[in-house]
Amino acid sequence: MNNVNKTLYIPLYGKAYVSKKGIILKDEKAEEIWEKEGFALNGRSRSKWLAYYMGMRSAVFDSWLKQRMTETDDAVVIHIGCGMDSRVTRVGTMGHKWYDIDFAEVIEERKRYFVSGDGYEMLACDIRDNKWLMDIPERNTAIVVMEGVSMYLNTKELQDMFLSLSLWFERITLLMDCYSAFAAKMSKYKNPINDVGVTAVYGIDDPYILDNTDLRFAVEHNMTPQELIDELTGTEKKIFQKLYAGSFSKKLYKLYEYKK
Repeated sequence: MNNVNKTLYIPLYGKAYVSKKGIILKDEKAEEIWEKEGFALNGRSRSKWLAYYMGMRSAVFDSWLKQRMTETDDAVVIHIGCGMDSRVTRVGTMGHKWYDIDFAEVIEERKRYFVSGDGYEMLACDIRDNKWLMDIPERNTAIVVMEGVSMYLNTKELQDMFLSLSLWFERITLLMDCYSAFAAKMSKYKNPINDVGVTAVYGIDDPYILDNTDLRFAVEHNMTPQELIDELTGTEKKIFQKLYAGSFSKKLYKLYEYKK
């Protein structure tokens, strides 16, 4: 895998870690994959604090997705940059058609643990080439999640993706996390993704910069809600709140919802 693709092991480790501890997120598939793959992570990428954060971020995405799927019976679910995430297992398709999308080499690795069928399909593509939408026949309503993806795409690439999505679907709700411009700048020197060789990332200060005629910024969400922080205890809870849930951290990492 190239270095960007290797970053998928960082959230995988985090989800396996919290799942094994029985807190924040239950993900037996992540535990299974991590146990079998055993990808070598070092330094900050193997930090328990980052693992807690990865688990919380995924739990927030899961909760949001379940709500949107319940509200919209006819929507397709599109998970862009799925990596080895078992979200389709954790959430379930709930009768929706579900597409997991990532680079070809990631999808090949993913097929060792996941099987298409029963409303679930994996699509191999470069997400920057928006031709992948032609492999999705549904054109009505889409629920799109992009977790840990936007920071590897520059503003123009994100704008192009948003425009293509808005032209393809009549209605869209989309949730994505992103770095601020300052966080992206600092990531060159101090970021867990550096441990797998990634230094070039991008940030967004103005969520409206991705708006087009139809798909527009709607609301900012909290990636570390108190009810999930409360699953930690004692000193760990206090340290996590300072590192990942304080005012400084919230200036670095954002969670934006867009709607058409």
